[in-house]
Amino acid sequence: MKQASDSLRHLARLTDDTGILEHAIGCVPRRKEGYSTDDQARALWVCLEWIDELDSPEADQLDRLIDTYLAFLLWAQLDDGHFHNNFAFDRTKETETPSDDCLGRCLWACAYAMIKLAGQSRAFTAEVLFRKAAPLAVQMRSPRGWAYALAAFSLLERHSCTAEFRPVIRELADRLIFGYKQYWQPGWRWYEPILAYSNGVIPWGLLCAYEALKQEEWLSVAKESLDFLIRMSVNDAGQIRPIGNRGWCTPRHRAVWDQQPIEVMKLALAAAKAYETTGIAAYADVASKCRNWFLGDNDAGTAMIDPEGGCYDGLSEHGPSRNQGAEAIISYLLTEILWLKLPAFASH
Repeated sequence: MKQASDSLRHLARLTDDTGILEHAIGCVPRRKEGYSTDDQARALWVCLEWIDELDSPEADQLDRLIDTYLAFLLWAQLDDGHFHNNFAFDRTKETETPSDDCLGRCLWACAYAMIKLAGQSRAFTAEVLFRKAAPLAVQMRSPRGWAYALAAFSLLERHSCTAEFRPVIRELADRLIFGYKQYWQPGWRWYEPILAYSNGVIPWGLLCAYEALKQEEWLSVAKESLDFLIRMSVNDAGQIRPIGNRGWCTPRHRAVWDQQPIEVMKLALAAAKAYETTGIAAYADVASKCRNWFLGDNDAGTAMIDPEGGCYDGLSEHGPSRNQGAEAIISYLLTEILWLKLPAFASH
C-alpha cells in the first residue's frame, strides 16, 4: 500500500483550501491553470473509495479533503442546478459552455457520497446538491453525461425502497441503446461513430442500469460494446493500449499515442463492473492489466507512477510526460482501488 499512500499524499499536495488544482509542472501544482469542477467531483469519488481502506491519520486527511471537495461543489453549483466547471486561481469564473459531462460526474459523486456517508451530515449536503441537479439529467445530450447519471440514479435506486428513479434510468438507458443501434455496423460495436475520450464510462453506466432494473438488452449491449472496446484497447503483447487522443479511433483509423491515464481508468471501471455483474473472469483480468499499465506493463515499458507518488499525465512514443496533474493521479488511485476491491485479486 506504500505506493497508494504516496499517491494519496500527492492528491493532498495538489489540493489547497479551495479545491484540487487542475495541473502541475512536475509534481508541483500550477496555480496559473486554476480549478475544474470535474476534478473536484472525481477527487471526491477517490476519497470515498479509499476512506474505508485506511487508518488514521490518512483517513482523517481524506475526511478533510472530502469537506473541501463538497464545499467546492456547493460553490460551483448554479441557481438552475447545473455546475460551472472552470475557475481561475483567483476563484473567478472562466467563460464556458455548460458541460453535460461535468453535470454527470457531479451527479455520480454526490449520489455516491449520499450512500458512502449515510448517517453523516455531509450526506445531507450531497443530497442537497444532487436533488438540485437531478432534474437536468434528461436535458443532457452527451452519452458520457448520460452514463454518469445512469450510474448515479441506479445506485440510489438499489439503495432506496421506492421507484423514484426508474423513469429517468429507463429514459437514459434507452438513449444509449438507440445510439448503439444507430451506429452499429460489422466490425464496429459502439454508441458513436468514433471512439474518443472516457470510452469505458458508457458501458459502465449501462451495466449500472442493468444492475438496478435487470433489463437483459442493456446487459447484452453493455457486454458487446465493452468487449469491442477491450479488443480495441489491447496491443499484440496483450498489454493495455488505450485509444490515443492524437486522433482517437474510427472504423478506418486508430491512434496509438498519446495515451491518457483516464482512458485506462475508465476501461478498468467498466471491466470491474462487468466482472462484478457477470462473474466472467476475463473482465477481472482486464482490470488487472489496467492496473499494470500504470506500473510499466505498457507500450513504452515504463512506469507511469513517479517515485514520490504522482502519476504522469500521458504516455507518448517519447515516454511519459513529466507533469503530474489532478486527472492523472485520480485515474491511478481509482484504478488501484478498483483492483484491490476485486475478489479475484483480493489476495494480491
